Amino acid sequence: MKKLLVLGGGNTQIPMIKKAKEMGHYVITCDPIVDNPGHRYADESYQVSITDKDGVLNLARSLGIDGIVCYESDLAAATVAYVAEKLGFENQPYLSVETMIQKDLFREFQSQHNLTSPRSKGYSSLEEAQADFHSFKMPVMIKPADSSGSRGVAKFNSIRELPELVEKALSYSKSKRFILEEYIKKDGSHISGDGFSVDGKLVFRSFANTYFSKLDLNPFVPVASTWPSTMPERLETKIHDEIQKVLTLLNMKTGPYDFDIQIDENEDVHVIEMGPRNGGGWLPKVIQYATGVDLIEYTIKAALGEDCSDLTMAKTKGYWSNYLINSADSGVFNGVEFDTDFEKNHVVEYELFVEKGDRISALTGGNAGLGIMLLKFSSMEEMVETMENVTNFVKVKVGDTLSLSSVI
Repeated sequence: MKKLLVLGGGNTQIPMIKKAKEMGHYVITCDPIVDNPGHRYADESYQVSITDKDGVLNLARSLGIDGIVCYESDLAAATVAYVAEKLGFENQPYLSVETMIQKDLFREFQSQHNLTSPRSKGYSSLEEAQADFHSFKMPVMIKPADSSGSRGVAKFNSIRELPELVEKALSYSKSKRFILEEYIKKDGSHISGDGFSVDGKLVFRSFANTYFSKLDLNPFVPVASTWPSTMPERLETKIHDEIQKVLTLLNMKTGPYDFDIQIDENEDVHVIEMGPRNGGGWLPKVIQYATGVDLIEYTIKAALGEDCSDLTMAKTKGYWSNYLINSADSGVFNGVEFDTDFEKNHVVEYELFVEKGDRISALTGGNAGLGIMLLKFSSMEEMVETMENVTNFVKVKVGDTLSLSSVI
């Protein structure tokens, strides 16, 4: 039995914790929130922040662990790489992981190696950004350098909006940095998905079309993805090759990745983000239904230095989607109502992260999600039609009234 340290004990980490237990490992969770639900599935738990690299390192040494792993979190991925490197485990290079997860560093890396990416620059103050603002082609995106869930992200055209947006972006940044970058007019759907490399070679990837919230609160929050992707094979190959360039240049080894990709009108591939960890929103779970490949299992094997060489590409079979249950309003949560036929014909699994009576927030970021659904369909047409109108079938009750979940 091997000792595996899992960073995080929240709802999102439970699939990783459960899978590690199923594989016969002794699981230790590390999370400062004592009552997080993931702890009850572990053999032991400790209250150390997942961003406290040296604190986690000291804990790992004292426990004599055989491997360390995280799920969904970029910040935890940096701690995993740091601790694994210090302990001499086989894992991803720490400096490469830092380059991937810090948006300003990743854009600098892309520029230095002539990889296709939007013109971008990182800042730590409003004054620096104001001095450069008019050198950017409008519209401009602002993003915290190290946030997740699309929090603090906005598109705008006027320097008059900059002070408020910088303040908001910095409030979500642990490093107190942000980037400005030129907006990419994409051709076709935004592409998301997960992949896995073995000895630096991208051996598996599964791409999906991404839907975003249409709420003015934050139209950059992804709320659903659908498999298979509708893009032609030549573009899948082009994306694969662009990802492989990143892996090679950063000397990546064996492990998972989460992708956000845009293709412009010239069919140039822009890697918007590439996290060295499994994707959120049950992406690995949907991918397992769609392809039969269990990326969580391979992530655990990689963390323990076990052989992953049997992993190969697998095509999507059937039509699948995830959906982030969410609300357009803040208030008291009174439950979710599903259309009867929708629930019977399409819902494979779903989980709520809140209970009746809890106060909930409107969808301003991915962290405001109320739950997640895994859906299946009989055809591409049925899937697209349903997901474009999903708020007709999934309704969140807030207070004494029904509030439609966000339109996608």
